[in-house]
This record gives sequence, structure tokens and C-alpha cells, in this order.
Amino acid sequence: MRTEVDPTEAPADYESAGELLRALAAPLRIAIVMELAAGPKYVHQIVETLGVTQPLVSQHLRVLRGAGIVRGTRSGREISYSLIDDHIAHIVTDAVNHAREEH
Repeated sequence: MRTEVDPTEAPADYESAGELLRALAAPLRIAIVMELAAGPKYVHQIVETLGVTQPLVSQHLRVLRGAGIVRGTRSGREISYSLIDDHIAHIVTDAVNHAREEH
């Protein structure tokens, strides 16, 4: 894995990374991503697990969709949400684990 980055190499990549991190900045969105890391979920499942209202979950899912972090797949009257790729789960899991460490 490459850890050294030349700051002049890809400024557009940094802009995209910044947009991704801004979309993940809300604690509830982090919780939603952690839930979806385990697999696709319907909105009502996320609501039940996180103990927040459906409109609030839907609002945050809209932000995550707009940022290209999650996708929704319609199944009848419900939409199942999943992560676009596993990279997002790793980023959020690493951030949560880092926050849990003693510094």
C-alpha cells in the first residue's frame, strides 16, 4: 500500500476525497455506513437499529447517495440501500477504531 503522496500529483483527487469526507462528517451518517457495511438494509431496518426517525434516516441517505457512497435498489414499495464499494466501509471502520484507541 502506498502511504507517501506527492501533493502536486492529483489535486482533483484531493477535492474528491474532501467531498467524500464531508459527506461522512455527520455521526448518524457514519452509523448508517457501519450498518450497511454488514450488508444491504431497508430504511425501516436502519431506523429500528439506530433508534432515529424515518425522515431523518432518509435525509442522511439522500446525502450519502448524492456523494456516491450508497445506492438504493427498489423492491416493490421499499428501497434496499447498500454501499457502493467496500472502500467506504474500510474508511469508516478505520476511523471508528482509531477514535476508540487511547491516545
